[in-house]
Amino acid sequence: MKIVILDGGVLNPGDLSWDALSQLGEISVYDNSAPEEVVKRIGDAEIAIINKVVLGEKEFSQCPNLKFIGVTATGYNVIDLAAAKNHGVTVSNVPTYGTSTVAQFTTALMLELCNQVGLHNNDVHAGGWGKKPDFCYWLKPMLEVTGKNVGIIGYGRIGQAFGAVAQALGMNVLAYDEYQNTALENDRVRYVDLDTLYAEADVISLHCLLTPKTQGMINAESLRKMKKSALLLNASRGDLVNEADLADALNNGVIAGAAVDVLSKEPPVPENPMLTAKNCIITPHIAWASVEARGRILATTVDNVKAFLAGQPQNHVGD
Repeated sequence: MKIVILDGGVLNPGDLSWDALSQLGEISVYDNSAPEEVVKRIGDAEIAIINKVVLGEKEFSQCPNLKFIGVTATGYNVIDLAAAKNHGVTVSNVPTYGTSTVAQFTTALMLELCNQVGLHNNDVHAGGWGKKPDFCYWLKPMLEVTGKNVGIIGYGRIGQAFGAVAQALGMNVLAYDEYQNTALENDRVRYVDLDTLYAEADVISLHCLLTPKTQGMINAESLRKMKKSALLLNASRGDLVNEADLADALNNGVIAGAAVDVLSKEPPVPENPMLTAKNCIITPHIAWASVEARGRILATTVDNVKAFLAGQPQNHVGD
């Protein structure tokens, strides 16, 4: 059994082990693969492990031995599922692995906007503190989250986990979700419509799926409905945000700040307006990437391969 890992460098840059997969077959590992390299690298392998590598009719038709694709992520939009089915290729993903990790990272984004730890750390190391006459100073006003409203758009697993942290910090949760579980409501959590969320939230965090309905939902119109003091967080999908509109809103004081872990194009192009927007923190799509979460992804991927080899595929997508 030949197994090829086409873009394993992000999942496992060296701090995890491929040994569990190597026990299931002869493995070849590539940190990343350019589109023109994919067919050759799959070759006569029966199993391909991918994250962001695109696989469609061209690849399936030229790799007739391929029988299983393990996606090391929840999203599988890079796979042409119809083509996979036509060629008898089973596709499995990793549906749950990063709830706590993403909630923790979202909290870090919020607190970074409120406390500007990185800004002050950099200034101290650059000699800023040593030049001051007083025992302390701050470069931007700091904000306290206790008593403030956090609007969470998408109140599923991750939204609820972030909401629990926000409540522990003394915040009130305004939740928006098309599928409401009213059993989650209490004196600190209530479901609201989007306009109410935009108007009343001090912090707005995106945790919804990217669909035609949600694409670009954060735009000039929705931003104008927010408080001028509002902070926006996005550790979900970059295309939920119209980046030109958000950059304009930040530069013109429509809202106070934003912290995002995702962009519409990754890596970003130099002309992305978010890169030069005021009070905008950007991290490189790492909310999911704790050691623990990556370990769970790898373990589930191994289990997916084992299940396929046993003739009982699990986490199968595309039916």
